[in-house]
Amino acid sequence: MTAVLERPSPARTLRRGAARVLLDNWTGTATVPSRTLYPHQWSWDSAFIAIGLRHLSARRAQRELESLLAGQWADGRIPHIVFNPAQPYDAYFPSPDFWQSSTAGRPSGAPAAPETSGIVQPPVHALAAWLVHLADPAESDRRGFLARVHPRLAAWHDYLLTRRDLGGGGLAAVVHPWEPGMDNSPCWDGPLGSVTPAGPDTYRRADLYHGQAADRPTDLDYGRYVRLATDYRATGYDDRATDHAFAVEDPCFNALLIASERALAAMGRHLGGSGAEHEKRAQALTERLVERLWDEEAGLFRARDLVAGGLIGEAGVTGLVPLVVPGLPAEIAGRLADTVAGPHFRAPATGLVPSYDLTGHAFDPQRYWRGPAWFNTAWLAHQGLRTHGHHARADDLRRAFLAEAGRSGFAEYVDPTTGDGRGARNFSWTAALTLDLLAHEEEPLP
Repeated sequence: MTAVLERPSPARTLRRGAARVLLDNWTGTATVPSRTLYPHQWSWDSAFIAIGLRHLSARRAQRELESLLAGQWADGRIPHIVFNPAQPYDAYFPSPDFWQSSTAGRPSGAPAAPETSGIVQPPVHALAAWLVHLADPAESDRRGFLARVHPRLAAWHDYLLTRRDLGGGGLAAVVHPWEPGMDNSPCWDGPLGSVTPAGPDTYRRADLYHGQAADRPTDLDYGRYVRLATDYRATGYDDRATDHAFAVEDPCFNALLIASERALAAMGRHLGGSGAEHEKRAQALTERLVERLWDEEAGLFRARDLVAGGLIGEAGVTGLVPLVVPGLPAEIAGRLADTVAGPHFRAPATGLVPSYDLTGHAFDPQRYWRGPAWFNTAWLAHQGLRTHGHHARADDLRRAFLAEAGRSGFAEYVDPTTGDGRGARNFSWTAALTLDLLAHEEEPLP
């Protein structure tokens, strides 16, 4: 680990700062996104964190993913939070006593321990596991890392492609705005409009103790989040028994599922199999993604509302993430690359990618996923641009990412119009993906 910290380079200060964030946020078994705002283990956070941790310690990156998989349910789902029992319930809401996973979730296969949430997050885990393996293949093979995680990740994908194919079109659906990871995106305003919010006296927000109200989702949105989670819990988190008031096919979620299917295929080949089943699924998912979610006129993908029917008109960064799919038709990849670099999604002052259309009616440069630029989606856009041969644009985005990550103190997200840091500082995935861009700018995806 010390070799990375001591390696002389022009980016040494940035590298040391990013490494320090990950060391400070390590709990002994996993990495918290933030010591204050997010004191537990989050699902897609840990995947991105592992991608960066592998440059410090491949062994620790493996442990990051394995600790998350310890909370996997018997039905295959990987919950979006694995709770740290050492933290008091009032450290974060919704807390373990809200989700009641070990009791309410038992019919769906929730473990007796650890306590978890009942919903999921984007399936970037298999991609992360493959990249962690590549960081030190000999150590990975010696520990049997891929042999252990491959069947669990395959079960996770099986869950998404069966129980979560709510629209019958072959794509996975999300059933809560927290599941696509872009909680209060304007893309969800329409689908949430018919959800009756839980009463404000039925819960207490903990996020406002550590974050500015202007940065966070509104009380109205939060009340709707609580209502959806409460209704899901009432059915034992059974996707077939729940009458979902919110059900959406999200482009980012499904694009990461495709990338991870390709990673599972690479793992299978490494373990002595053919990987053909996962390659076939990745190809089929890519075709369905284009058929169901591509908007030719807009030059991006849109989410599909399965309750009201039809594509959602809002343009969010979720519609750009499919650039990470290597099998995307060339003409669509070219249109997406143009959209990333165009006036709707390239912030001139920072060069970063906002979470929502800069010219959109709901754009807010400070409030969470309603406009701020996030570093994980910038990393995904960078990977996608490289994947499809847009190297000059990828290099521009990489430089912008590294400049703003360092200048903001590894902020959770930034105002795309000014670069001012928002949300938590010393945020783990910002630091982790900084390390990745510093270390392996030319590493291909599977």
